[in-house]
Amino acid sequence: MHVATLASEDDFDGWRTAARTLALAGVAPDAVVWQVGDQPADLFADQPAPDAPSGAFSVPRPFVDLARRALCHRDPERFALLYTLLTRIRAQPKLLDDQADPLVRRIEHLAKDVRRDMHKMRAFVRFREIAVDGAEPRYVAWFEPDNHIVRANADFFARRFTTMHWSILTPELSVHWDGDTLAFTPGAHRADAPDGDPLEETWKTYYAAIFNPARVKVGAMTKEMPRKYWKNMLETALVPELLASAQKRESGMIAAAHADIGGNARVSWEALREESGGCTRCPLYGPATQTVFGEGPTDARLMFVGEQPGDQEDIAGRPFVGPAGQVFDRAITAAGIDRARVYVTNAVKHFKFEPRGKRRIHAKPAGPEIDACRWWLDQERVLVRPPVTVALGATAARALLGRVVTISKSRGTAITLPDGGECWVTVHPSYLLRLPDRVQAEEEYARFVEDLTTARNRAEAFA
Repeated sequence: MHVATLASEDDFDGWRTAARTLALAGVAPDAVVWQVGDQPADLFADQPAPDAPSGAFSVPRPFVDLARRALCHRDPERFALLYTLLTRIRAQPKLLDDQADPLVRRIEHLAKDVRRDMHKMRAFVRFREIAVDGAEPRYVAWFEPDNHIVRANADFFARRFTTMHWSILTPELSVHWDGDTLAFTPGAHRADAPDGDPLEETWKTYYAAIFNPARVKVGAMTKEMPRKYWKNMLETALVPELLASAQKRESGMIAAAHADIGGNARVSWEALREESGGCTRCPLYGPATQTVFGEGPTDARLMFVGEQPGDQEDIAGRPFVGPAGQVFDRAITAAGIDRARVYVTNAVKHFKFEPRGKRRIHAKPAGPEIDACRWWLDQERVLVRPPVTVALGATAARALLGRVVTISKSRGTAITLPDGGECWVTVHPSYLLRLPDRVQAEEEYARFVEDLTTARNRAEAFA
C-alpha cells in the first residue's frame, strides 16, 4: 500500500506531483491511500510511496483545470477519484469528452459545486471597517464556505480590492491582504469578525433605491443562497420589507405603462425591452446568448405568442427568424396578415437547450420557467393591449391562460383573457415541421392558415 501525503486539503500541486510519480511507477488507484498532513491514513499502510522513475507525461489541459477545481471539494474521496481518472486518461486521452462516463460525471459534479461555492463567496462576502489606531483602515469579512475554496479565491479578492487592507475569516482558513501580498492563517470564529460600521446605513439606502421587483428571485434567495449567508449581508435585513412591497411597486409600473398609452407607449416599450436584457428570474439566462424580446408596433391589434426562441433566434436576438419562423411568415402571408403590423413574442424569453456536440437541441420549458417569464409577457400585453392574441402551442397557451390546456380541445374557440381580450389557441409552426407524412403536413398547414385567418378577421372587427 502506498501513502501519498498532501500539505493541505486544497494542495493541488502536491497532489499533481504525487499522482504523476505514482502513475509513472504503474501504481494502481486502489493501492494508494491519500492523506492530508498528519491525519490518520490507513491502518494497513506499512510504507510511504516508493521512489518512482523521474519524468513526466502529458494530459489534456481540460483535465488539469477540472482537477484543480474538483480537488477543492470537501468530498474525502476526491484525491482517489482524480487519480483513478488520471490513470484512465493516460490510456484514453479523449475520456473527458464522454459525459456519460460515471467517473467523469461525478468529478464534473464536484468541480461544478466548487465553482458555485466560489461564486457565492464572491457574491456574498461583505467587508466591515475596523478602527486601527495610527494605521490605514482595515476591512474584515466573515464567510462560511462549503468547500476548500479560500486559497483558490484569494487572488480574485486581491485584484478586486487591491487598495484595501482586508481579511476574510472562515472556520478553517483565513486570508489577509496588506496591499502587496496575500497571507494565510488558521481558521477563526464568527465572534472575531465585526458586526457593523458607519457605511452600512448608506449602503442600505442605496440598495433600497435600486431594488427592482422584476429581478426578485425568491427561489434563489431561499435555495441557492442558504440562510447562513444572509447574516453576513447588509441588504438582507431589508429583503422581507422589499419583497412585501414588490407587488405594490409592480402595480405602479403597470399603471404608469397604462398612462403612457397613446403618447409614450413606444418609449415605455423600449425601456421594458432594455430591462429584460438583464433578466435573471430563472436559470435559463445563464447558458442563453441573450434575451429575445418581442417585436412589433405597440398599437398592434393582433399579437402572436410562441413558446421560446430557438437556436437562430437566440443568436439573432429576434423572435421567429429560424425554420419555424419561416413557416410562420409563409402562413400569416397566406392568411392576409402583414407581419409589420402585428406584435410577435414568446412566452419564454431565453433559449432552453441541451448540448449535443456542437449542436444545441431545443428543450421544452418547464412550468417554473414559464411562470417566471410571465411577468414580461404581462407587461408586453399591458403596453400593446391587443384585442386578439394567438397562442402558438401549449406553452404559449399556459402562459396566457395561467393553466395547462389541450390544443385539440381549445382550438377554434375564443377564450376571454383577464384584460378582456380574446385568446385563440392553435399549433406552433414547429409542429408542422415535425410531421413526417407530406399529405398530413399539407392538411395541418392549411388548418393552421385557417386559424390565423380567423384571428385576423376577429382583430379587424375591433378596428
